[in-house]
Amino acid sequence: MEAPTARAAEAQALVPDPRPDGAPVPHESVLGAAPIDDHPSAAVSLPVSVRDLTRADDAARDALVRRASAGSIFHMSGWERAVERVFHHEPRSLGAFRGEELVGVLPLMLCRTPTFGRHLVSMPYGVYGGPASITAGADAALVTAATRRAESERVGRLELRCVDDPGTPGFVGSDLYAAFVQELPADPDEIWTRMPKRARAEVRKTILRNGLSMSEGPWYADDLYELFHRSKKRLGSPALPRAWYHALIAELGADVLVHVARRSSEPLAATMSFVHGDKLDFYYIGVTDEANREFNATNFLVVRLQEMCVRRGIRRFDLGRSRVGSGPYQFKKNQGFEPRLLGYRTKLVRSREVSNFNPSNPKTEKLRETWGKLPDWATRALSNRLMRYMP
Repeated sequence: MEAPTARAAEAQALVPDPRPDGAPVPHESVLGAAPIDDHPSAAVSLPVSVRDLTRADDAARDALVRRASAGSIFHMSGWERAVERVFHHEPRSLGAFRGEELVGVLPLMLCRTPTFGRHLVSMPYGVYGGPASITAGADAALVTAATRRAESERVGRLELRCVDDPGTPGFVGSDLYAAFVQELPADPDEIWTRMPKRARAEVRKTILRNGLSMSEGPWYADDLYELFHRSKKRLGSPALPRAWYHALIAELGADVLVHVARRSSEPLAATMSFVHGDKLDFYYIGVTDEANREFNATNFLVVRLQEMCVRRGIRRFDLGRSRVGSGPYQFKKNQGFEPRLLGYRTKLVRSREVSNFNPSNPKTEKLRETWGKLPDWATRALSNRLMRYMP
């Protein structure tokens, strides 16, 4: 008989052995989550235990994520499956259980890089992560378990891309990124009236003079791939592989919306957005060189997508994450969105400092200049390889 793997043995260790008197022993996770006794609806209070999530937990996980206030599209099992399929990072997601009930989730993946080592990230290629739960104490139990796992696996760091600081001591904070989320009005016409005057005038001019139109359908994913590659090359950065967009559509289904803005039959811009509960995440966008300079295509899409949300009963609009002080950050403020600093937290295990490999770092300037000068065939081929190491 084949010996169980270490992770299988760990999962088995979470199953309580019967006591001599026949009563069950309360679950206590080998990952170190302390018992918590605060479930308001339980007739008999049960402790919380933490264990690995498996594919068999996907349905319960997704149902929990939809209920949890901190849940996002990036917490869903489909996002994890897409990351595993395309980039081959290893799932390490944790679940907090009260008895047999799943009450909290921490999406987590082990990411390997040839230069920067091994890290645990929540969540790769997403802007939100960290714990999401429906009962007090589960978040702390999940973070404690993740920290112990990071230490036992001797990774470089544990990254939690939380909206709010989880309040765990020993983690390094960040003030690099802000999110832009606002409530939508009941009437689509109100979207126009609450926009800053200049932004409103630009969009009206775009519609009247340029004749832009917006179309929706998953078949526009290839347009997005082409336009996103062009946009990222102008910025001197690798782009995502074509397979990534198709994997997201396959795994997340109707929660993925792809739109294209056209002038006559010419695609000027394409976007991929995600619907989660009552919120739409405006996430990926690719544009032609002249799309914004001559036609204000991004402004046009932001307004049209908000109008679409109102018609479909979606109540919140997330314009995405931006680096504080960057051009996109200022653009979003000019659209009338207020920034909210994100509570990203990192636990340094073997690493000495938080990763600073981003366009804000002057050390990346030469790399970006060189990338922008490479031929398209080279940047496409290299992007497919490099993006695995940029989660």
